[in-house]
Amino acid sequence: MKLSILYRVRVMLGQGIRAVGSQRVGWLSLPYEMNTGAEDGKTAWRGDIAVGTIRHNSPPAVPSAHHATIAEAAGKRYAPPPGVFILPIIGNDTVPHGRGGWCGLLVVRACGQGGSRGSSEVAPPVDAEAYMDYYWCRWPGRQSFLRSQVRPDLPYYFAGSEAARTRRRSTQISAHSLSWDVCNFVLVVLLVVLVLLCPVFVFFHYNHMADDVEQCRAILQECPPGSSLRPLSLYNLANSLRDRFEQNHALSDLDEAIELHRVALALHPLGHSLLSSSLNDLAVSLHSRFKQQGVLSDLDEAIGLYGAALALEAPDYSSRSSYLNNLAISHHDRFKQWGALSDLVEAIELHRAALALCPPGHPDRFISLHNLGMSLHDRFEQQGALSDLDEAIELYRAALILYPLGHPDRLSSLGHLAISLRVRFEQQGTLSDVDEAIELHRTALVLYPLDHPLRSSSLTNLANRLHDRFEQQGALSDVDEAIELHRAALALRPPGHSDRSSSLDNLAISLRARFEHQGVLSDLDEAIELYRDALAVYPLGHSDRFISLNGLAISLRERFEQRGSLSDLDEVIELHRAALALRPPGTPDRSMLYDRFKQRRALSDLSEVIELHRAALVLCPLGHPDRSKPLSNLASHPDRSTSLNNLAISLDDRFEQRGALPDLNEAIELHRAALALRPPDHPKLFTSFNNLAASLHSRFEQLGTPSDMDEAIELHQAALALCPPGHPDRSMSLNNLAISLQDRFEQLGGLSDLDEIIELNRAALALRPPGHPDRPLPLDNLAISLRARFEQRGVPSDLDEAIELHRAALTLCSPSHSFRPLSLNNLAISLHSRFEERGALSDLNEAIELHRAALALCPPGRSHRSSSLNNLASSLRARFKQQGSLSDLDEAIELHRAALSLFLPGHPDRSMSLNNLAISLRDRFEQLAALSDLDEATELHRAALALRPRGHPDRSMSLNNLAISLQAKFEQQNVSSDLEEAFMLYLQLPEVSHAISRGDLHAAKSWATSAEELNHSSALVAYQTTLKFLDQHIVVLSSSSRHFDAVRAATSSIAMDAFSCSVRNGVLTTAVELVEQGRAVFWTQLARFRTPLNDLSASGDDGQALAEEFKQLSFRLRTMLDALDASPEDRSSQIRQLTTQWDAVISRIRMLPAFSRFLLPPLFCDLQKAAEDGPVIIINASRYSCDALIVLSSRDPVHVSLDITQAEVSELTSTFQSLTTHAGISDHRTELNKIVGVLRKLWGRIVGPILQVLRKLIPRGSRIWWCPTAEFTLLPLHAAGPYEPKSHNFSHFYISSYTPTLAALIRARRQGSRDASAQHFVAIGQSRPDGAKELQCVTAEIDIVAQRVVPFCSFTSLADSDATVQGAFDALSQKQWLHLACHGMPNRQEPFESSFAMHNGPLMIRDIIRTRLQDPEFAFLSACHTTVGDKKSPDEAIHLAAAMQFSGFRSVIGSMWSVDDNVAGQIVSLFYDNLVDDSGRLDCKRAAGALHKAVKTLRKQIPFEQQIVFVHIGV
Repeated sequence: MKLSILYRVRVMLGQGIRAVGSQRVGWLSLPYEMNTGAEDGKTAWRGDIAVGTIRHNSPPAVPSAHHATIAEAAGKRYAPPPGVFILPIIGNDTVPHGRGGWCGLLVVRACGQGGSRGSSEVAPPVDAEAYMDYYWCRWPGRQSFLRSQVRPDLPYYFAGSEAARTRRRSTQISAHSLSWDVCNFVLVVLLVVLVLLCPVFVFFHYNHMADDVEQCRAILQECPPGSSLRPLSLYNLANSLRDRFEQNHALSDLDEAIELHRVALALHPLGHSLLSSSLNDLAVSLHSRFKQQGVLSDLDEAIGLYGAALALEAPDYSSRSSYLNNLAISHHDRFKQWGALSDLVEAIELHRAALALCPPGHPDRFISLHNLGMSLHDRFEQQGALSDLDEAIELYRAALILYPLGHPDRLSSLGHLAISLRVRFEQQGTLSDVDEAIELHRTALVLYPLDHPLRSSSLTNLANRLHDRFEQQGALSDVDEAIELHRAALALRPPGHSDRSSSLDNLAISLRARFEHQGVLSDLDEAIELYRDALAVYPLGHSDRFISLNGLAISLRERFEQRGSLSDLDEVIELHRAALALRPPGTPDRSMLYDRFKQRRALSDLSEVIELHRAALVLCPLGHPDRSKPLSNLASHPDRSTSLNNLAISLDDRFEQRGALPDLNEAIELHRAALALRPPDHPKLFTSFNNLAASLHSRFEQLGTPSDMDEAIELHQAALALCPPGHPDRSMSLNNLAISLQDRFEQLGGLSDLDEIIELNRAALALRPPGHPDRPLPLDNLAISLRARFEQRGVPSDLDEAIELHRAALTLCSPSHSFRPLSLNNLAISLHSRFEERGALSDLNEAIELHRAALALCPPGRSHRSSSLNNLASSLRARFKQQGSLSDLDEAIELHRAALSLFLPGHPDRSMSLNNLAISLRDRFEQLAALSDLDEATELHRAALALRPRGHPDRSMSLNNLAISLQAKFEQQNVSSDLEEAFMLYLQLPEVSHAISRGDLHAAKSWATSAEELNHSSALVAYQTTLKFLDQHIVVLSSSSRHFDAVRAATSSIAMDAFSCSVRNGVLTTAVELVEQGRAVFWTQLARFRTPLNDLSASGDDGQALAEEFKQLSFRLRTMLDALDASPEDRSSQIRQLTTQWDAVISRIRMLPAFSRFLLPPLFCDLQKAAEDGPVIIINASRYSCDALIVLSSRDPVHVSLDITQAEVSELTSTFQSLTTHAGISDHRTELNKIVGVLRKLWGRIVGPILQVLRKLIPRGSRIWWCPTAEFTLLPLHAAGPYEPKSHNFSHFYISSYTPTLAALIRARRQGSRDASAQHFVAIGQSRPDGAKELQCVTAEIDIVAQRVVPFCSFTSLADSDATVQGAFDALSQKQWLHLACHGMPNRQEPFESSFAMHNGPLMIRDIIRTRLQDPEFAFLSACHTTVGDKKSPDEAIHLAAAMQFSGFRSVIGSMWSVDDNVAGQIVSLFYDNLVDDSGRLDCKRAAGALHKAVKTLRKQIPFEQQIVFVHIGV
């Protein structure tokens, strides 16, 4: 989007650095040296003479005692040497700068001979002359002398002055050394005469001040070349000319002053006492001329002269701080011209040195504080270090404290502090800063009386700050007050006032702002008239005329947008052409021409901009720093790189309109050339990095060259490096880098990019806290990236957070906010995504309404209209799919057509638009059977696929969509080529090279479904591809319970269907591999962190090192995932970094011999090891078939076909679950008969056929392991039987155990048991948990366990109040054997919250799996429902028993439903009797047999459902 450039006229006090000593004030200190004829010829006396007038705010009418006191005190302070007399002079008269009392010192000497300084020779007598001296300071180190001849024949010397030690620094000069030789008698006479004539002399002098320059010229004429007074006369005339220049701005005066200073300087040889003063004054004059004419050579020479003057003075020179200040200001000015940060750094150091010479109490301290603050402020504006701005504010505060109430400079100090606070607010968004700035301006306004000439400026300052606060907070009271203040300021600036035009502009700006907020056209009309009035005030050629031209143009364009009058838009262009004429040759505001292009599609406007920039570039030859200054409207620094940049940007714009790659290529080269001209410390380097990156990004979108995008990202990273924490542009830079990474992700699908994007967006948002005006943008950007991650990984929390962020952003966008259409659109998209995920129609309806609102804000011609059309269409289609309203579908199709017409060839979103229209047409074909819709959909899908080459992240989607349309055509027309083409498309899916997304997985599942339905030979390949994709997709999901929903959605029934397909195709070993690969994937992922590394460590030094590295990274990554479960904080960035390192180690391990399949899905030969102690029976339920495979240790699997369908298994499961809901509580015979009925069906259709095969393979009494899938996991296969007289149930033949997967059983077998002497047993019993029913038999059960195991191992028990969550954790971490008697609390909706009820709360699965246990062996879970898992995905086996197995327990006893508290103790007693082997040690491998025997013994003593409630899992 193009943004209007708002030029606001600001009238502020003290915008620049204030020079020291800018006012005429009272005392002057003159350094005075004298030789009294001492024998050694050295200076006998040196000191200061204080002379001049004292000005009072309320001067007395007659000389006061105060005057006399001051003068007498000064006379006593500067004790004269012999032969010199100082007398106080007091009077009252009109002085040149105003009325007031005055006093002076009379310095008297007699004509005679005296020794010259440094020589013992007698010097000739000095001509007797009398002078009256006046001195004042305007710039640092600047001296002005006015000498008026009185009586040349009188032997006396009088000095007077107007500069102050008490209010400004003392600028010092050297007076001539005078030799005196008088007789006492003559001296007495002369003193009497002087006292009598002094008032006459003073009156004579004040009446000749009318023309100081002419007086100085006359004095110079009386000092011919060679005269000892000629240098001083030249010096005085030069300063008088400079003073007159400051009054009338005649450059001829300043030029003459410079030449006179040069002549005077030439008369001062090295060592002369006035040399440093002459150097300094010439520097001041050159500096002044630079300020007027901008000739950099003047400034360079001034800097050199200032430095030379400073070098001549000793470190303890009283005015050294002034010299340092002058040099600092000059460096600062040169920085403003050249942009060299070295000058600014030098200025800051010099100001710091000056401040160090002005300790607390020094009269000039506030000046140094102020100047250092200004330099630091400017460095902040260049480098963005908030520490500089903070320090500047503190310096301004310190300076303000030194200004007492009523001080004339307090107003300026208030203004500077207010300005810096406003700037800090703009950077950090802290409202207290802008509030304080407003209060400072209010304070300043109170100090200005109604008739003060600067009151209008103070009104303007306050109005502007109120306007700023309005822009941030939107409080109409602020803008209303600002308007009234601007009106008041305008009233104080009547026609003819120099600032009237700026007041007109300011009032217009605030009125336009109120219009934008309230939409009252009268405000806009008045603003336009005010801008016109301002233009009428500015004469043609005025430098500020451009401001009003631009403001009027913006207002007219806004009125055009309201009323649509093209005459307004035409006038906009003409106004900018007028602005161009003010700075020939130059460029108009290119955004205005571009706006007209958008309205009329006249590319001539854009072409004209390009030609103007080319002309500007021609005027900037290589190496020339200045020539482009009037040509640039995009950057303030005048150099060739700016013109290169401007032309490149215009070419970028034309490329966006025409799509001509030569324009884009040229823009890139120009941006590179501009970047090459900007060294590392160039203030615009950041801009060059960003602009070149943007152009490379555009070319990547066109050509898809990865190197372009990679370079763009590197450039954005370089730009970010230039914005350290605290930099005002850091948020923008974070945002730019995030956008580029997002685009690369969308093109290439790099999931690591996505995590980094989210991290960058979170960082950018943190820099825009609540209340910051730019907060909506980072809120939306973070939300978009979270939604993208949800679309890839399916984690619901990401989508929920995205919606909340979008809502927050929308709340901050008022109805007139330019960002509101995008904010509406983004929220709607996320709501649509949540509807697709959860099916809540309210989300979809809200999304549709939001899309309609966004579309209404994007009329034809707006850049985002195409996206709004597309998004509304997609939501309407979704509602059609939900409710079946054809009107929704028809509207969606028309909207998609309109969107496609705006996505021209070459647009990066065209493929998406083609795809969406095609899908909607196919939907309509399915409703109305119009083949034309299907044919068009097919062609559109072909076109979309052509725009998504290999490597594109959405290619899988296009392959799938086109294949589905071709299948539909085959079903309609039975053309075999359509079907063949469809599956040829599917066969391209395994070629995916990027990180697997949900879209890729969906396409592979669609392939498998299509192959099954059409009985295509590629079905098995489709399943293998799908499970390969599944494994890769699950890897990118962190193994955290927070991501389980995504895991559950990804797995679905694919493993069971793949098993069925493999069996039907006769590849039984593949069936075992595939079903193992696609089940219990959550546990499989977690188990990777605990992979045994003994073999790897023993393989050699490399293996040992890699094993240690893998172990450390696994621990760190697992710890991070545990923290993710415990805290809502997003740790994606840290997890991504650790995962990358972990994957790299795995890759290196796989390069070792014998470890090529390290952590890869196991092959059948590895899985077969699970059957070493007995066969494992996989029972599978799929919609295509139900089968069993008996896995044996020494041969291929044996297939058993089951005569049952998946639907029948589901019905059987549902029936049994309802029967066991109250098991353990009810003893009704009816329910028992129903349970037995289910077990008979299990026997007849499932377990009986399997038993027939088993009896041929293994002897009776052997152990077997059930490995059920899908609905079979909820059925008691071990309890199946005919339950008839003279018949045997399955338990009569074999001892049953269960295992979630073959790999889990293999892992349990690999863990070796400890030596018997190290066995530790803990029994935990909780009979009275908080908020649950009391279990009366738990205590007795714990006692039974103790009686049985104490003889064989160390035993600990925790009961009731001791059985806390922490107590249980502590026990588990130290003991290998566990008996747990308590309530089991299953949670089938949130399975990780399933828990054991402890004294102080639940011990949940999510807590158990984070526990690090020491070689656990066995756990008896005497609690209800410990093998009941997630209702939606039973194959993931997320239940309490599985959690204990994963935590390391090799053998676990769990329950399938409720356990009877009265019965549990009986089973436990017999169980532990059988758990001890012949050697007297506990053996967890005996657990299955011990349970089998205990139940068999109690068969006639306990309820039937309690006989079969417990099952064994593991070894």
